Formats: sequence, C-alpha cells, structure tokens
Amino acid sequence: MRHHTPARQPEKIVHTGLVVEHDADRCRYALWHQGTYIGFVGYSVGEDGVITLQHTIINEAYGRRGYARALVTMVLDELRDAGRKIVPECTYVQDYLRRYPEYRDMVAG
Repeated sequence: MRHHTPARQPEKIVHTGLVVEHDADRCRYALWHQGTYIGFVGYSVGEDGVITLQHTIINEAYGRRGYARALVTMVLDELRDAGRKIVPECTYVQDYLRRYPEYRDMVAG
C-alpha cells in the first residue's frame, strides 16, 4: 500500500542578509539584499488601523528567486508582532496566504 506524502512547503526565506525598511511616508515596506534594492510591498491604512496590502513589486532582475515570498513573510511577521490585521488586496499576498495558512488569522473580518 502506498502512502501519499504531502508536498513540502518551500522555505519561506531562502536568502540571508535581507533587510526590510518600513517607509511610512510612502506607505511601503522595501526589501534590500546586501545593500541592493529588490522591491516593495505597498499598503494603505484604514481608519480602523487595518492594513490593506495593495501590491508586491519585485525588480524584474530578481524575479522568481523567492524574494517576494521572503518580503511578504517579513512584512506579515512584523505586522503580527504589532498586533495588526490585514486585507490582502494584492494577488501575490492572496496566493501566499493559501500556501501558508498560519497567517490567515491576520485577515480582518
């Protein structure tokens, strides 16, 4: 009898030396890797304090290498630590939440 082994999730962060900078004036979290700008997550804040994650943009030269996944992980971890709720407007974040259900409790309402 064969047993089905569930597919293993990829590591959420595969790079070392990543830094996320919160730029509140521009409403974005920017990702840097060893001094190189990689991309950002843009957001808005509702009157209720809920964070709407609007879009995830990664520099084309760094696409498909796990940077978006790392960025979203780092942003969600920071928001969770701050006790914030989110609205995942960004399709990448929506897909991420399907892959990593441990963050779904952060989704507002």
